[in-house]
Amino acid sequence: MKKGIAYGVGVGPGDPELMTFKAVKLIRENDVIALPGKEPKETVAYKIAVAVAPELENKELVPVYMPMIKDRELIDKEHQKAAKLIEGYLDQGKNVVYLTLGDSTIYCTFSYIQHYLEADGYQTELVPGITSFCAAAARLNVPLVEWNESLHVVPAVHRLGEELDREGNYVLMKSASQMAKVKETLRQSGRKVMMVENCSMENEKVYRSVDEIPDDAGYFSLVIAKE
Repeated sequence: MKKGIAYGVGVGPGDPELMTFKAVKLIRENDVIALPGKEPKETVAYKIAVAVAPELENKELVPVYMPMIKDRELIDKEHQKAAKLIEGYLDQGKNVVYLTLGDSTIYCTFSYIQHYLEADGYQTELVPGITSFCAAAARLNVPLVEWNESLHVVPAVHRLGEELDREGNYVLMKSASQMAKVKETLRQSGRKVMMVENCSMENEKVYRSVDEIPDDAGYFSLVIAKE
């Protein structure tokens, strides 16, 4: 029997209208949809996708547990479990469409599973979505980069204490849990700072300076720091 394909599919930043036609097509054409979370219908990715692909309600929804912890050994074990779960469907000849927020190549939970799937000989395919930082820049109505500027995308929580001293503009992702420290780094950089919280979602908030940003900003907070 021919094995199925595992698709990592980006559903965009939050607004269902920002989903791609290809993402919707894959949902409609396949019966097994995996989502990162214990309760698939409670995940943000599901709520985005079902708004434009209501047939998602009748698909086989597979919960994939993705703990937000820093213990790499424990995380790796969970990723291996997730890969084996998906492989069970692929072995039946079924494709698995794994829905993920934003883009499937930017700090995506599917990436970790993808490595194990490919090591075990399974075929994977990535389908891009609109990234959170492109959506945030559009919401702020500012270009991310112009002319010869560089763009640095930084997972802020993993790079605390580093100076923002490279030429070009910065995108700081994964900032929320250490926002007070991140804000201090931003102040010292002397850059123009903007942030969008819950970009393109109903509870979206926009901040146009470091001082406006709350220390208790939510998980989906993205900072843009320009020269």
